[in-house]
Amino acid sequence: MEKIHWGIISTANIGRKAMTPALQELPNAEVVGVASRDLGRAQTFAEALGIPKAYGDYQALLDDPQIEAVYIPLPNHLHKEWTVRAADAGKHILCEKPLALDVDECQQMIHAADANGVQLMESFMYRYHPRVKAAVEMIRSENIGALKTIESAFTFYLGDKDDIRYKKEMGGGALMDLGCYCVSISRLMAGRNPVAVQARATWVPTDVDDQLVGIIDFGDELFAHFDCAFNQGYRQHCFLSGTDGYLSIPEVFNPGEKKSTTQVFRSGKPEKVYKYKGVNEYALIAQDFMRSIDGDDPAYPIQDSVDNMRVIQALLKSARMNGQVVDL
Repeated sequence: MEKIHWGIISTANIGRKAMTPALQELPNAEVVGVASRDLGRAQTFAEALGIPKAYGDYQALLDDPQIEAVYIPLPNHLHKEWTVRAADAGKHILCEKPLALDVDECQQMIHAADANGVQLMESFMYRYHPRVKAAVEMIRSENIGALKTIESAFTFYLGDKDDIRYKKEMGGGALMDLGCYCVSISRLMAGRNPVAVQARATWVPTDVDDQLVGIIDFGDELFAHFDCAFNQGYRQHCFLSGTDGYLSIPEVFNPGEKKSTTQVFRSGKPEKVYKYKGVNEYALIAQDFMRSIDGDDPAYPIQDSVDNMRVIQALLKSARMNGQVVDL
């Protein structure tokens, strides 16, 4: 695989602390530029991470012929605009989750990528961890019997009410920021899309959810339930319960590069612990994305992002209707 030259659109923390360092670890990737609406911020970012080029606006980065792929960690409401612009500029796009604000925006982004012959991927990095892949294999092989319940949670306390995640016009809310992971892993483990959803939420004055509890009905006696929140302490996990036992996956979405485990329980008692070496999930998804640029099929087709957003929209609709069932 030939080396791919990357640009980073935004100086967001996830790009600074996670994706850019991951790309710099890969022999087939080179980060050559970073853009911000403030040139000084772009220059500070570039100097800190050893990136040769800094741009004072996003379009200038897209106009650079050296850059072949971009990573977009912009606020949610800007994903569609800058993905479409990047596609029109002939750049491949790895975009942060959630892919867009709604299904229609997702489809517009996919259309732009297809029309310009570029790859588009949503950055749900957790799916690339060997632990999660092994859990999927265990579920498919019915190691714990037939899967019946998927339970997940992702919460942390967000005290800054001026944070963009509390702004409705910017695609804020706990479901969009955290619950999207729970929806994703529920669909991943179920291996199919749901038939109906329900949700209840609490709302802040800016009219976004700071706590949401959801139920996802996959049909054929398989349910998922999850909660996500900005109004409580840090917590994340996934439990997969079958007819013969259950599998516990702690720190399921971002265990970092430390060693991690999963554990099987049968009859309520611990049976076996599976241990995994630390990995960089961001490097793993970047590699899969670059292989797709090189012509391989990605591990997860972009249609999966549309399907995930369709479930998120349905959950929000149910929450707005005080928990009424929404069929899919």
